[in-house]
Amino acid sequence: MKNLRYKALIPIGVFLLVYLMPGWLSGDFYKIPIIIPFIVAAGVSIAMAPGKVMGDKMSAFTKGMGNPGIMMMCLIFMLAGAFASVAKEMGAVEATVNIGLHFLPQEILLAGLFIIGCFISLAVGTSVGTVVALTPVTIGLSDVTDINTAIAIGATIGGAMFGDNLSMISDTTIAASRTQNCQMKDKFRANIRLVFPAALVSILLYVCIPSSSTPQNITIELIDYLKVAPYIIVLIAAALGMNVFIVLFIGILLAGGVGIINHDFSIWSLLSSISSGMQGMAEIVMVSLLVGGMVEIIKINGGIEYIINHIGKRTKSKKGAELSIITLTGIVNIFTANNTIAILMSGPIVKNIADKFSIEPKRSASLMDTASCFTQGILPYGAQILAAVGLAAGALSPFDIMSNLFYPFFMGITVIISILIKKPAKN
Repeated sequence: MKNLRYKALIPIGVFLLVYLMPGWLSGDFYKIPIIIPFIVAAGVSIAMAPGKVMGDKMSAFTKGMGNPGIMMMCLIFMLAGAFASVAKEMGAVEATVNIGLHFLPQEILLAGLFIIGCFISLAVGTSVGTVVALTPVTIGLSDVTDINTAIAIGATIGGAMFGDNLSMISDTTIAASRTQNCQMKDKFRANIRLVFPAALVSILLYVCIPSSSTPQNITIELIDYLKVAPYIIVLIAAALGMNVFIVLFIGILLAGGVGIINHDFSIWSLLSSISSGMQGMAEIVMVSLLVGGMVEIIKINGGIEYIINHIGKRTKSKKGAELSIITLTGIVNIFTANNTIAILMSGPIVKNIADKFSIEPKRSASLMDTASCFTQGILPYGAQILAAVGLAAGALSPFDIMSNLFYPFFMGITVIISILIKKPAKN
């Protein structure tokens, strides 16, 4: 029986092998589309499903795919993609950057870039999108001032990871909340207490670093406050605990309305933007479905129970369990180089660990999300750093940026400290 439980984990090993091998051979971990390793691993898990008839095996696999939590997550992904697409098309990201640069004194420009990155990523729910939108601005500012480009890009990536970890429409927040069966508002409140100290220390550090010894006039030709309104309203509504579906519908309608009023697009191009935004989430939706099926088979074959027992032998306390959660998530993230995928794969196992040691769902969700964002933020082959390096046109290497990533490292430190100093709950 123990061998059977051990063998149940074979699909995960197949996924890692198929995913990592092309990266090791080519030096590019994004060489192979992420969906391909999952399809191969899913095929292996179907073959391992109980039953002699293929229909029975597929029935077990599709049961996992159709899990209500997976379905809910996929719908949220689609709506989040639509909102992000419409908001970007009508110029909300550019408007946010312009407002931030207009009001922030140049003497604290580095802190300003970090804060702008925090706001944009909170609003759009994607760290890569924030890096892509803000890095050209960051490079442009470093060209007209004498701020260090690597530090400035590090501030941009740090701000992007802040919102990725907290945003109500972030892939990681959605995945962490759904896999741990908690409300996103509860996860947000638990999460903000974990990372706010790291953000505050980062801001103070950026303020202390001289931004420029030869101040330049940075002229912002247009400030459009109306375009930022959908972001602000969505953030407020989500923070107040409004249902995430209602929040996203409101966001899409507001962003679309502002775009039409400003003639950024017509009703037809608005519908096209909504469609393209949803289609842009197709890969993560397909991955979520395949992961749901794989996890169901692994669970049926005793794989999750095996991992829980294996971890349990070395875990004797709630603190140990929480350290296991962040370690497990971080290791999976190192292998996958994708924090959302890491959460989807780790989530069911983390949920079992949390239940066994009476860890609140909002706590396990925030620990898992923060661990994944910390790991993803510092990976030299992660999408965030690679995107920044690409936009810098080869002027910087991933390791130049890594040495100037203050917030992700502080985030990791504060999470570990929060576990070590946390007092055990009274019975």
